[in-house]
Amino acid sequence: MGFADVLFGRKKLKDAKSERLFAISTARITLEAELGLKPAGAAALCFKPLSAGEFVRAENEMQELLELAARDSQSKVERKSDDFGFEWLVLRDPDFEDLVTTLHLIASELVTRGFGSQLLAAVFRFEGKAGPVYWIYGYKQGAFWPFVPTGKNERDNAEELELKAKLEGELPIEQDLSRWFALYGAPL
Repeated sequence: MGFADVLFGRKKLKDAKSERLFAISTARITLEAELGLKPAGAAALCFKPLSAGEFVRAENEMQELLELAARDSQSKVERKSDDFGFEWLVLRDPDFEDLVTTLHLIASELVTRGFGSQLLAAVFRFEGKAGPVYWIYGYKQGAFWPFVPTGKNERDNAEELELKAKLEGELPIEQDLSRWFALYGAPL
């Protein structure tokens, strides 16, 4: 960020770091075998909506990309908006590897087309004995963190810290706990 950006209040968003996303594929074995967390067949990509000028061009490109991704992997892809104004691309596929690959393909295409700074997170849903467990990949940090919701706007911090400890050797884990954002109401 340069002096003029500071002076005029503009700042450039960080670009997405998508290369570490594939670590979840190998960690899935530990998640399933040792921790009893089964992939739920759902993942999502969350991004900031585009401004009006960018929207028309990106909307057409996004639709082409979704059709291509769904056709190649046979995943079901749907687009949703949440209560906070963020856009979600929700993927459903019983094959976990296809979910990871398709999500990475979409994120890579968005980066290639100049929208990488709009990417916020990839979210993978797992089912545990007590309910859903989410692994969130923050594109700005290039790291994962667990999210274990226990009710409306409540989470199980102890369980999240235990998951962190058990998977630090397999996943790039976000070390700054203040960045472990909860995604209540994620549409997956």
